Amino acid sequence: MIISSNLSAQSAANDLTNTSAALAKSLAKLSSGSRIVNAYDDAAGVAISLRFDAKIERANAARDNVANAMSFTNTQDGYLKRVSKTLNRMSELAMLSLDGTKSDGDRTLYQNEFAQLNDYITNVGGKEFNGVSLFSSANVVSVIDSEGTASINMTGVNLSSSTYAAVIGSTSPVVAPSSIATTAAATTALSSIRTAITQLAGDRATIGAFQSRLNMANDELAATIENFTAASSVIKDVDVARESTEFSRQNILNQSTTAMLAQANQLPQSVLRLLPQ
Repeated sequence: MIISSNLSAQSAANDLTNTSAALAKSLAKLSSGSRIVNAYDDAAGVAISLRFDAKIERANAARDNVANAMSFTNTQDGYLKRVSKTLNRMSELAMLSLDGTKSDGDRTLYQNEFAQLNDYITNVGGKEFNGVSLFSSANVVSVIDSEGTASINMTGVNLSSSTYAAVIGSTSPVVAPSSIATTAAATTALSSIRTAITQLAGDRATIGAFQSRLNMANDELAATIENFTAASSVIKDVDVARESTEFSRQNILNQSTTAMLAQANQLPQSVLRLLPQ
């Protein structure tokens, strides 16, 4: 029996160090909810989960782009619904002016309302969405996927185009607004309004096509976020039931090892019995 080196105590101390480290590691996983607390827990898993998390964040940003683009088109279509109603009323006024039983004085009364409706459409043409013109020839381009490779190019709905200018007029080039003050003017105005209504129908159909594309893009991004979140969860999230079992096992080992270390430290004391009193 020797007292210079207590190998039993040293072995128990090493076991206690290991069980304490394992207990701390298990506790960290349970408290964080993550299976990977440190990079060395799963180096490959860390790399993969980081890429997945970045893709999820990009997909969320792309969904914001899609939502804003959808709001833009909804605002456009909301105004164009009222422009459509306005053009319908203007065509009605032009038709009323073509009534041979009415005098030019009567037509002047119709013209007053007609001019106000002209002004309304002109005013709509200058509307903006967050500083971006709603009705111009410029296209609006938004990236709508998580990799930045897919975008939607929304062609402009230009209420200053020649088709609409024939009805409401324009300043560049100078085009006088249509009039229904006389029978001849009302005939010309009616023809221009009908052409503008056809153009408006096409513009609204184009906006509808963009909205359909945006809805599909939003659904795709939602699926991407859901799938990659699930994949990242498999890599990172801790299995609480299994880790709780491991925590209990390590806790018991830690307590028993602590008790055995105490016993090992007491073994050299038995040497005292061999010494003369």
